[in-house]
Amino acid sequence: MSTRTPRIQVILGSTREGRAGEQVARWVADLAAQRSDVDIELVDLRDFPLPFFDSPTSPKRALSDDPRVQAWAAKVAEADGYIFVTPEYNYGYPAVLKNALDHLYYQWNDKPVGFVGYGGIAGGIRAVQQLRQVVVELGLVQVRTQVLIPKVFAAFGNDGQPVDGMHAKTASALLDEVTDWAHILLTKRDAASVQELATASA
Repeated sequence: MSTRTPRIQVILGSTREGRAGEQVARWVADLAAQRSDVDIELVDLRDFPLPFFDSPTSPKRALSDDPRVQAWAAKVAEADGYIFVTPEYNYGYPAVLKNALDHLYYQWNDKPVGFVGYGGIAGGIRAVQQLRQVVVELGLVQVRTQVLIPKVFAAFGNDGQPVDGMHAKTASALLDEVTDWAHILLTKRDAASVQELATASA
């Protein structure tokens, strides 16, 4: 198993004005930052204003030469795992998040992903369920535990922490799973890289 500390990105999947996800994502990232077994980074899709995906070729065949896509690909490639923080809009997740996913392929492969959903009464569960179908096709390994935060605008106190203490316990379990799988899959990717180098030099 790899001894390198996995790098996990918490990806905020909403860019709309007045989004509640900023507080949610910051809470997840701060919670993860307390751990010694993972390096954490909060990634905001506002910082990566991607064009609408309309490439004539699949990212499986060729990555777009658009500098905005190149910057996004470089950022995603830095990580060993991800936690997507997503709202639920009309029973689904935001188009900006789907667009960010679709622009890439190999950068996502063989890495774990967990989900934190937020919204109204349902807590973002339908958005998370739809994302689970998508990430399989991107070669991501999804973990079972998920965090769902209903009635999000009333879910956090003035201290920035969830009013319901169970959210922190569930988030810790989610981080455990993502980190464990990050170690396992990092070892797999390292071994594959060594094999590719050996084959190329043979």
